[in-house]
Amino acid sequence: MDDIATSTLFIVLIILILISGYFSGSETGMMSVNRYKLRHLAQSGNKSAKRVAQMLERPDRLIGLILIGNNLVNIAASAIATIIGLRLYGDYGIAVATLVLTLVILIFAEVTPKTIAALHPERVAFPSSVVLNPLMKIFYPLVATVNFITNNMMKLMGINPNAAKKDTLTAEELRTVVHEAGSLIPSRHQEMLLSILDLEKVSVDDIMIPRNEIAAIDINDDLPLIIKHLSNMQHTLVLLYRGEIDDAIGFLHARDMLRLLTRHHAEPDKASLVRAARDIYFIPEGTALSVQLIKFQHNKERIGLVVDEYGDIQGLVTLEDLLEEIVGDFTTTIGGQPHEHVTRQADGSFLVEGTVNLRDLNKELKISLPIDGPKTLNGLIIEEFGDIPGNPMCIKIKGYGIEILEVTDNRVEKVRIQPKAKRKRKK
Repeated sequence: MDDIATSTLFIVLIILILISGYFSGSETGMMSVNRYKLRHLAQSGNKSAKRVAQMLERPDRLIGLILIGNNLVNIAASAIATIIGLRLYGDYGIAVATLVLTLVILIFAEVTPKTIAALHPERVAFPSSVVLNPLMKIFYPLVATVNFITNNMMKLMGINPNAAKKDTLTAEELRTVVHEAGSLIPSRHQEMLLSILDLEKVSVDDIMIPRNEIAAIDINDDLPLIIKHLSNMQHTLVLLYRGEIDDAIGFLHARDMLRLLTRHHAEPDKASLVRAARDIYFIPEGTALSVQLIKFQHNKERIGLVVDEYGDIQGLVTLEDLLEEIVGDFTTTIGGQPHEHVTRQADGSFLVEGTVNLRDLNKELKISLPIDGPKTLNGLIIEEFGDIPGNPMCIKIKGYGIEILEVTDNRVEKVRIQPKAKRKRKK
């Protein structure tokens, strides 16, 4: 070393600091690269992405290689800096070299390259892999030895180095990704993606048409009355039952009814109506929408009756109802009214029927009444009171004032909902 000029040592020291910065930036860039974006680029045929993805399959080897190179360079730089310090400042040179080299490495070989790599991981990781890949082959024996020692040390501490989880996203994490996508995903598409993720949390009980609102015809009624109902029917499918709705026979399709009503210009008999009824598809209550969507597709069905554990019919669910949970309502409102069960008042309040579904009500009025219990507003009010309420009465649920206007047959028929009052900001 005594034969090497001080200027040459300075040049070597600068080169070593630059190499140290390269290793530091490579480490941060490799570890910070977006794994999902990397997989996409690799599947698209990007050679750099494939190379980086291959190296990241064994992160312990990659980190071992980078740290071996970084430590070798830093130790060599420290030795050269000490020699330069001794030449320039004598015995005080060691302290000066330590202080100055620490500051220089911290700024130029650690903080700066790592910050750049963290901000632009792909720009750093892809070019770095060109150098790191052959270095891995050259130093593989040393890297393997270091990994063998460190992995066994971790096993002694109860850590399995081979148990690292692959990069996967939970539903909640994916929901956060969609939320933070911003302008990359249109807001309407974001809502649809989030609705798909929420299908597992929603069951058929939450969207079904209650049994008392199912369009149905009793085959035991007089034939002229049945024909009148069929002629005035506003639905494509109507349920045919005998005596009570739990004794359901099947669904009559509008096309079949039209054929029966127009055949020979004569009224059909009850037997022909029963024969024309299509088989009923039953759905167990509590079935998640994500499961039911697959079942509808698998069984080639578009409508089903929800039954409880005793086989009693609780409601009706259609494929359209299920799809509306994803894409929103297919129909539009008329006259500015938000929902057929809701009437907007001039004072900002809403007249609401007690049979309205709570989830529908929350979506229409942008409110947050609890939906983890009863499914209808009537059920929620009765649960809050602990009894059948009278009228007029008032109750506050989740900060929303609810005035009970009409109670009939032990059921809340109509209420008035006052929106939450907006708090005035303090000046």
